[in-house]
Amino acid sequence: MKIKNKFEIPMDVREAKIIQQNLSKKMIPRSDFEDVLQIKTIAGCDISYSKNESYCESGGKSEIYAAIVVLDFNTLKVLEKVKIKYKGEFTFPYIPGYLSFREGPPLLEAIKRLKIEPDVFVFDGQGIAHPRGFGIASHLGVILDKPSIGCAKSLLYGEYEEPPPGLKGAYTFLKDEAGTLIGTCMRSRVYTKPIFISQGHRMGLRISSDIIFKCLTKYRIPEPTRLAHNEANK
Repeated sequence: MKIKNKFEIPMDVREAKIIQQNLSKKMIPRSDFEDVLQIKTIAGCDISYSKNESYCESGGKSEIYAAIVVLDFNTLKVLEKVKIKYKGEFTFPYIPGYLSFREGPPLLEAIKRLKIEPDVFVFDGQGIAHPRGFGIASHLGVILDKPSIGCAKSLLYGEYEEPPPGLKGAYTFLKDEAGTLIGTCMRSRVYTKPIFISQGHRMGLRISSDIIFKCLTKYRIPEPTRLAHNEANK
């Protein structure tokens, strides 16, 4: 699969913030799809760090395993899997809110090897539910210029009320400080912690939530990112 735009790696937080602000102007908050029935394929993306190495919070050399799993959207059957061991020099440290600069290169390297070009990408992280409205799902969505969704296991930014604990699919809205809707907090499995869904690029909030709901099975995490997580951890 071809990567449409260049991925820039900053030298410091100031430069990273400028890159996010500039690229966020290219983010399209409208969906390519009017209905989930138009979607044929969906990909989950995730990474895992080597058990033999630290998280390398200060930057430097790190060994990362990146996995992309493409599924048939209707059946959730696996169509293609790509997993790579990525070794590189990272000049950017691990800092919350700037995760895409650390995990973007390995994920893009794996995505380049896909034979199937998915209709939608789902990333284990945030979309616009981010302090600068530009999490990893938005960032890589713009670089790929493909519809993308962020589906995170924990909250990074925003406020919400807990959805009913005993109802799968129950959700509440995630809002920023101004009260603007930036995502949904969904109970993906009864009596478990919720997940946080936000549009990335070329996606709307409602259809992003509908897509993730359709990808839920008996697990807390939707199948695309759950399977990618498993592949990366192998």
